[in-house]
Amino acid sequence: MNEVADLLRRLIRLDTTNPPGNETLAAELLRDYLEAAGVECRLYARVPERANLVARIPGRDDGPSLALLSHTDVVLADAGEWERDPFGGDLVGGEVWGRGALDMKGEVAASAVALASLAREGWRGSGDLIFVAAADEEVGAGFGLQWLVEQHPDAVRADFSVNEGAGDRVELGGRVLYLCATAEKMSSPFTLRVHGRSGHAAMPSIADNALVKAAPLVERLGTFEVEPQLIPEVEGFLAALLGEVPPPGEALARARAVAPLAAELIEPLLGLTVSPTKARASDKRNVIPALCEITVDTRLLPGQSPEDAEGALRDWLGDGDYEFVNIERSGGTRSEIGGPLWEAVRSFVEAEEPGAAAAPLCVAGFTDSHWMREAFGTVAYGFFPSRAIDPETAARLIHSANERIPVSDLELGLRWLRHAARAVCG
Repeated sequence: MNEVADLLRRLIRLDTTNPPGNETLAAELLRDYLEAAGVECRLYARVPERANLVARIPGRDDGPSLALLSHTDVVLADAGEWERDPFGGDLVGGEVWGRGALDMKGEVAASAVALASLAREGWRGSGDLIFVAAADEEVGAGFGLQWLVEQHPDAVRADFSVNEGAGDRVELGGRVLYLCATAEKMSSPFTLRVHGRSGHAAMPSIADNALVKAAPLVERLGTFEVEPQLIPEVEGFLAALLGEVPPPGEALARARAVAPLAAELIEPLLGLTVSPTKARASDKRNVIPALCEITVDTRLLPGQSPEDAEGALRDWLGDGDYEFVNIERSGGTRSEIGGPLWEAVRSFVEAEEPGAAAAPLCVAGFTDSHWMREAFGTVAYGFFPSRAIDPETAARLIHSANERIPVSDLELGLRWLRHAARAVCG
């Protein structure tokens, strides 16, 4: 049996759906597997059933350290929607099926096998190689990497880190690119609060219906636009795709002329995005609401602030009887494009597929990588390469039914992680 596929199948059979998580099940399995190969392991848990695993091959000196980041929790799986048991870990036609196969127990398994195989070979870098299998990434309630960097910083501190977020192989206009996430947008949702005056629904003329007043504002937000701008990550992607960087106003059309997918990749990265997603007004059918609250999912470019976003939203809507309340700010970090980790990505891609190139990109969402960047200034990339499964198929399977990963992509990811360890840690 293929070692990485076997470990993934065992991990999938542990139900770590979050909530409630129960990630200790996976942490203990990984600890037992790694300790059998001579790897140092320790569990860190805010509560006993939600442990994080940190494993380490200590460096010979104080050279650069590399953390292989991952999470062991998964999202809900409705067995009635699946063709197979979502927690069965079935191996069918060269693919491992089950919740978490792509997001992200596949990378968990590959990271563990990378450490175990290097340890069995007697390898040691000049700096530490660290494996973090964190809890609670899918919900983020303070049991996972956020808690680790705050309460046990020395356990996870690293100069460089590799995580989920990208690695897709795309063919665009005859060019083969492997996408590497070097930055992430910030999640910064707002509540739009529209004010009116309550009254009995049978006598609408004596009230001022906040829900009705909110309707044109929501419609206006649905057409929100900003002047396009090119962040460094999009410039790097366009340079790899086109051989040049066009002006911001031409970037989307130039990318679309190469391939629709290229335009889809950069469109949400040309500025902040705004999506009204939830509404709440009266709790009773016969009461006209004095207040209507609209949740506005807002994603900012690295370097933008919620205050910048609020100003842009107000400019777009104009004056009115409303207010914006920022309810969260998470992510929005970037790492330099270049240096040892970028060189590791570039050299791996070129060796695996001559003629292909690595291309930087910004993740439209965000991952646990931002905790490392914010806490330690870590150069953090999202890169777990895949080529047997196309990006569109993978995107439809993540957090959905029939999630699965080709064994050949697990093996490709394992080769990358071993390469990264040798290239970065020395």
